[in-house]
Amino acid sequence: MPKKKQKKKFIKRNIPQIKIAVPSGDSIDYKNVKFLTKFLSPRFKILPRQRTGVSAKVQRKIVLEIKKARIMGLLPFTESQQV
Repeated sequence: MPKKKQKKKFIKRNIPQIKIAVPSGDSIDYKNVKFLTKFLSPRFKILPRQRTGVSAKVQRKIVLEIKKARIMGLLPFTESQQV
């Protein structure tokens, strides 16, 4: 009698959540670099929603503004390009 294959168990990782106070939607702007850096990791990667604790709508707005700031040269794309 052949053995049944056991299913691999999915392990959910606990990601520490950072609660960041977000102002109203209109005040999120690419020129506010100090605020946008709160949503970047030390290697300047954009942090996910689960980590920042913001809503999906606000996260999309923040990502868009971070990308604008990177293109304008206000934020670096990588760690080695610090401004």
